[in-house]
Amino acid sequence: MSSPTARTSLILIPGLLCDTNVWRSQIAALCEVADVQVSEHGSQDSLVDMARTILAGAPPRFAVAGHSMGGRVALEVFRTAPERVSGLCLMDTGIHPLPAGDAGEREASGRYRLLDIARRDGMRAMAHAWVQGMVHPSRLGERELIDAILDMFESKSADIYAAQVRALLERPDAAPLLHKIRVPTLLLCGHEDAWSPPQRHAEMRDAIDGSTFVDIPVCGHMVTMERPDAVNVAMRAWLASVVAAEGNRAAAASRTSSASGGRK
Repeated sequence: MSSPTARTSLILIPGLLCDTNVWRSQIAALCEVADVQVSEHGSQDSLVDMARTILAGAPPRFAVAGHSMGGRVALEVFRTAPERVSGLCLMDTGIHPLPAGDAGEREASGRYRLLDIARRDGMRAMAHAWVQGMVHPSRLGERELIDAILDMFESKSADIYAAQVRALLERPDAAPLLHKIRVPTLLLCGHEDAWSPPQRHAEMRDAIDGSTFVDIPVCGHMVTMERPDAVNVAMRAWLASVVAAEGNRAAAASRTSSASGGRK
């Protein structure tokens, strides 16, 4: 596989209670082909506000990759400023708002139950309960992987967790955006991700013209940490397509400018 011949700006958006650590392998693997920065959500409690903060500090044009909640934020970045986005990578994420009725109540109840654990017993205890269903069962005994996830979650406060829960429960409907996306787009998911299953990503692939879907085997929700090498290969190929598309875009703009100048 050939490497991109030019660099691009790349913003990585972490998911719920995650930070630079969730992207550690990708930063190391992609820094030679992209200028990489990782966003921070702080105590913001709105996906829209998170997107606006990212745009305020972003270069004029950039590719964006988001994992889990970060994928939803990436879509809000695109909704707000589509002309600035050169490529999208959406991992283990979703597009729909909180469902109505019993399904929505079950999701909210489950999130608040974990928040109660965080406030009562601490963030690490909450993270230990959370990780059981989010990492592939075969990896739960791998202390290095699990401790990295628990350490990352423990570094956040229960108040930050509460803010991000509010952001997710009040998430916008991103489904109408998909048919508007015309930049190189990668959909990527762990095959055993029970929270954001592969079928959801396949449906997103079908709705985004020219997009690619990569299904990572033997992997749960935390794909960037569980199967970093496979993610890195997929992202390098996606970045190569972003660079190629940007080159075509620049060439087309140059031809248009020349033709316009010739008519003067």
